[in-house]
Amino acid sequence: MLEVRAPRGRRLAPIRLAVAGATLLAAATLAAPAAHAAPADDIRINEVVTTGSVDDSIELFNKGAAAVDISGWILKDDDASHTFSVPSGTTLAPGAARAFAVASAFGLGSSDKARLYLPGGSTLVDSYSWTAHSAPSWSRCPDGTGAFKKAALTLGAPNDCGTGGGTNPAPWPGGSSVATADGSNVFGEDLSGLYQEGSVLWAAQNSGKLWRLVRDGSGGWRPDTAGGWTSGKTLRYPGGSGSPDSEAVTLTAAGAAGGAYVATERNGDASGTSRLSVLRYEAATGTGSTLTATKEWNLTAGLPAVGSNLGFEAITWIPDTTLVAAGFKDESTGAAYDPNGYGAHTGGVFLLGVEGTGAVHAYVLQDSGAATRVATIVSGMAGVMELQWEPQAARLWTVCDDTCGGQHRTMKIGTSGAFAPDAAYQRPSGMPDLNNEGFTVAGADECVGGTKPVYWSDDSNTSGHALRRGTVSC
Repeated sequence: MLEVRAPRGRRLAPIRLAVAGATLLAAATLAAPAAHAAPADDIRINEVVTTGSVDDSIELFNKGAAAVDISGWILKDDDASHTFSVPSGTTLAPGAARAFAVASAFGLGSSDKARLYLPGGSTLVDSYSWTAHSAPSWSRCPDGTGAFKKAALTLGAPNDCGTGGGTNPAPWPGGSSVATADGSNVFGEDLSGLYQEGSVLWAAQNSGKLWRLVRDGSGGWRPDTAGGWTSGKTLRYPGGSGSPDSEAVTLTAAGAAGGAYVATERNGDASGTSRLSVLRYEAATGTGSTLTATKEWNLTAGLPAVGSNLGFEAITWIPDTTLVAAGFKDESTGAAYDPNGYGAHTGGVFLLGVEGTGAVHAYVLQDSGAATRVATIVSGMAGVMELQWEPQAARLWTVCDDTCGGQHRTMKIGTSGAFAPDAAYQRPSGMPDLNNEGFTVAGADECVGGTKPVYWSDDSNTSGHALRRGTVSC
């Protein structure tokens, strides 16, 4: 028997020695690992997107228990001369994912590789190869440890491994009939996000306009003719410039008096560049035809890159009191959400839906202009066109347009403190598969006979109508 002794105090690790055709186990001194070895082993290529609605992208995931600074790490495809360097100051927290659009450095082909190296580009950390384009994503299931499979695009969010509910939507939970809720050709095309505030319906039009609508006396809505709202009001960025591509609108508990918050994906004056922002407007005052934002929270840098017309499409707001009572978990701290840790803010959290990824990102927007992302939620849909928090049922509506056949999904905060799938519904059988980019739910005070009104906005103004009315169970 071959015996190898180690000096006192040294740890031994088994190695194999080939002796006369046989393999023997021996012991050898275990060298001290390099300082980067353990953290590097925790970083994995987690998702790869090679085609579709977003730029070629590679997502990295930290499967370990400690944060890892990945500044200067190198991404390559199958060509060693093609390199993308992770920007300085980039750290991945435990369980966190971050996607990098690599198209500026190289393209990802239908038969290619994604490779991750330590700074310098000589020490390989992880790699993944494929022989067909992503459709739309190649994703590890589960995150960080599993094998790659075809999955929904979830860059920057947990991978969709087919465990969420809603793959077989149930019939619409309300009446099957749907009626028009506006006059003929009042708005034209591009009417997008909706938010009902009692007897007022707010509507964002992505041509850079906000509407204040009032009831028309027959179950529908018409433009308010007072206060300069007759043709809607043109929106501007702070300072009075630009043309925000206004896709969605919501209010806080303060109502319109607290400002209207509009989600935008780009400046129409620079339409080729993403600008994923939330803008606040004093919508309750003034009689002019233009509204200039009093504040902008530009969130572009902290989110996965998407096409300039595939950014924020949806926004809603949930009160802090609701989130705390439900045990909502703050992903930025790993603990229960504590609104006291964020200084002066709106008294709640904004949820923003992204068309290009189908992800929903939750932010605390502080009065100071700072913003902290406290959650990323996988909708399970190809794109999110509208979000609505329904207090009466304590559920979040996530809505897709004709991209998903008009599917609606609801989510609730589960026992883990995260939003989880609750149900999925088909569109009402009496409504064609319209390009509905807006959806809003009436309040509990409108419940009659167990149902209440809901409204959709059709971006395409089909048959000369942009608003439609249906019902949903209370």
